[in-house]
Amino acid sequence: MVAAANLVEVAALVGDTARATMLNALMGGQSLTGTELAYCANISRSTASGHLNKLVAARLLTVIRERRFSYYRIASPLVATMLESMKVAAAIEVPPRRQPRSASDDALRFARSCYDHLAGQVGVAVTDALVAMGHISLTDEGGEVTASGVHFLSAFGADLTPRTRRIYCQPCLDWSERRYHLKGLVGARILDRLLDLGWLKSVPGSRALQLTPSGRAGLSETFQIEFSDDGVSTGGLSRPRRLTA
Repeated sequence: MVAAANLVEVAALVGDTARATMLNALMGGQSLTGTELAYCANISRSTASGHLNKLVAARLLTVIRERRFSYYRIASPLVATMLESMKVAAAIEVPPRRQPRSASDDALRFARSCYDHLAGQVGVAVTDALVAMGHISLTDEGGEVTASGVHFLSAFGADLTPRTRRIYCQPCLDWSERRYHLKGLVGARILDRLLDLGWLKSVPGSRALQLTPSGRAGLSETFQIEFSDDGVSTGGLSRPRRLTA
């Protein structure tokens, strides 16, 4: 009964439009102030404060106070996984609704941060490439970095040294592509390295990530990823099938 009550509490919290909007804004992995989150949700600062207090009390968010400001962030990768899974379920429509997509929608579908790892077409393409090259082994239940993968990712500059007891390597179902990208420490370190190299750049005020010219060349050379007007592909590498509802 306690578990059921907790489930109802979390569902009610996430089910509110303003709270869901603020949670989604934090899925980029960054910390935001209450004022910034109020702006995202198009509500007053006082109303946002009430919502945020509830999310912190339910341990969905954590808050760090520095001087006059309070910074909020997703409490843990487990919470981020829950929210991303809900987005996957929400994206399943039978029959699908025909709605025009905006430029910001397309940018998110192309490349975005999913908490602390890479998602979207680019994230899926990187995962496809690692699997096809035999560097990562993925199943629906989990993932493993092979011996060749450890060498490849280390040479790429991704530090795979565990510093916490967090998940190491696991598939994360991409809500826009309906295929897997990588989460866990391995996924986070790959995104860190792509940002460090300047191959991807953060877009202010968005989870979207921008591909740079050096990133286009680097991803093509290192991961055999090809970019065209039709989207992103892994060149001559075998590409896993798309998941369907």
